[in-house]
This record gives sequence, C-alpha cells and structure tokens, in this order.
Amino acid sequence: MWGTSSVSDPVGAGFVESLARPGGNVTGFALYEFGMSAKWLEMLKRIAPNVTRVGVLRDAALTAGVAYLAAIQSVAPSLGIEVSSIGVCESEIERAVTAFAGSSNRGLIMSPTPYTAPVRNLIIALAARHKLPTVYYQRFLVAAGGLASYGPNFFDEYRRAAGYVSRILKGEKAADLPVQLATKHETVINLKTAKALGLDVPSTLLAIADEVIE
Repeated sequence: MWGTSSVSDPVGAGFVESLARPGGNVTGFALYEFGMSAKWLEMLKRIAPNVTRVGVLRDAALTAGVAYLAAIQSVAPSLGIEVSSIGVCESEIERAVTAFAGSSNRGLIMSPTPYTAPVRNLIIALAARHKLPTVYYQRFLVAAGGLASYGPNFFDEYRRAAGYVSRILKGEKAADLPVQLATKHETVINLKTAKALGLDVPSTLLAIADEVIE
C-alpha cells in the first residue's frame, strides 16, 4: 500500500495507473496538486499588494517543480506580477535569494520539495533578513517564523489514510481504492512576522484564516 505522500502527480510519477483505479497493490493520498500553487501567489498579493516580482523556490529537476511554477505563472499576469525561479540547492540558495532581494517590491513562494527540508530554516531567516514576504506550503513553516501558508491539513489526511488501512485489513484490495487528493486545506498567518515586515494583513484574510499566530 502506498500511503500519504507529497507526490503531486502519482500517475506521472509511475506509482499508479490512474487515480480512480490505481492498479497493482498500491493506493493512497496525494497531499499537493499543482493547481493549488496559484493560491500561494494570490495569497502573497493579498498580504503584500506592492509585490511585483516573485521568486519561486523549487527544484528544477523535479517534474513537480516545473508544474508548480507553470501554475503560478499562469495567474501572474492578472496580478501584475513577474515570476522567476530560484533553485533550492543548499550551496547556492543564500547567494541566489540575496541577489533576488536586491530590488524592491519582491516576495517569495516556497514550493513543496524534499530538497527544501535541509534549508527551510535558512529560507525563513533569509526572508526575514531581506524583508521578503513569503508564502509557504505548510503550517509548520509559519510556526517556525514564516509569514503565511496554504496547504493540506495533515491530521485530516492521516485520519482518511487510517480509514483506508482499516478497509484493506477487512479484505478490500488496495488497487480498488482510488488515490485521493487532499480535501481539507488550511490557511495560517503569522502576525508577528507580518509586523516585522511592515505588512498590514487585510482583515478579510484574517477572517478566513484557520489559524493566526500572534
């Protein structure tokens, strides 16, 4: 059984034949879908309306990294934003972010990739140092000092995954259980970080936030 995963495209990655009929002996839950990355840009623009250029932190070698960037670029013109890519190579990221921050009205988006884990604290520190409003993909990054996040609710995904485990133990075949995408997402905002960046988070956004860290 293939369980909860951050893989955005399990079909393209070769894990399953289709989402509805996985085939083989696998099934599970994909936490992220490419289309949700557009919401990261929209959130960033709402929090920091003066931002006109956004750097997307991603791994260019991963198919998911390319797809996240494409989805963000698709909505960027309507928001008056120019989008560029910043690699997450540990040896280069500090230099790359520092160079990107050289002009005003800039912000960042941190996309899901296994290669951001070793540098997540550095990314949060660089965003603070260079006054770069940054939207992340998961709550724990905001709890660690990031500005805001929009992503799947892990507790809900694990609960749903446990339901699949129970059904399989009762005799159902994993291949007959469709691969599911996240159905419950959460918005988290760190007001302390917003204040440090000189940002006034709109009350309309605070009203719909699932959690506000003060």
